[in-house]
Amino acid sequence: MTVNGSAKKAGYVVKGGDVVHVEIPPSRPVSLEPEPLELSILFEDRDLIVVNKPPGLVVHPGAGHHQGTLVNALLHHCDDLQGIGGELRPGIVHRLDKDTSGCLVVAKQDRTHEALSHQFKARQTQKRYLALVYGRMTASRGMVDLPIGRHPVDRKKMSTTSRHSRSSETRWEVKEPFGCATLLEVNLKTGRTHQIRVHCAAIGHPVVGDRTYGGTNRWKAAPSKALQEILKSAGRQMLHAWKLSFIHPRTGQPMDLEAPIPQDMESILKRLRDVQ
Repeated sequence: MTVNGSAKKAGYVVKGGDVVHVEIPPSRPVSLEPEPLELSILFEDRDLIVVNKPPGLVVHPGAGHHQGTLVNALLHHCDDLQGIGGELRPGIVHRLDKDTSGCLVVAKQDRTHEALSHQFKARQTQKRYLALVYGRMTASRGMVDLPIGRHPVDRKKMSTTSRHSRSSETRWEVKEPFGCATLLEVNLKTGRTHQIRVHCAAIGHPVVGDRTYGGTNRWKAAPSKALQEILKSAGRQMLHAWKLSFIHPRTGQPMDLEAPIPQDMESILKRLRDVQ
């Protein structure tokens, strides 16, 4: 990047009248190997694919995860993803945490990728999650409006007390109460990193099984040994990207996708119902 013909660092503050020149490099071929991993496909056409990501699957390569990711599986399934959206994230429009399951849309073309990315950025998509959280909610629905930024000490975490944060809004509604825990339907108005997990923890109801934001030891407060054992058995955060709605970039048709609840989460919900 140059400003007024001179190279500047990324932190340079632009002034009125500055002439900024930026060169965007062309997409590079993907250096990752396709892998024949099983995909649960909710919808697919020539423009995009929507998958039901299982818990435990990393979306894109990163430190310690160069193989066995969703991207590796997509490269095997689709022969035209190379270079879309960048070298290491071909076609990926949005992401889900490794241990979060559910709906995830991937673009097969640059034009589709750009259009979907705009919809997500402009908040024209609708994302509904199911979250099993600790405790009984005091109301049937509510909203958490707390800014989220990088944790001031632990850089791998996000926080509502960061000095450098962005506005974040999470709306929730009780779907099924269990006394010691509550199944929430969550509607995201923004899409910050770890948003649901951070907001639920901030209001005193961390997601069951969430090792990062306080959802691992709360099972000890359950009123019976049976309930304690059920909640303790959660091997991950009980968070599922249940429904995803967007406008198809080429056809203009509304797309409404729903991902079935994964087996581990469904098992815990069933066991909680059985002891009520």
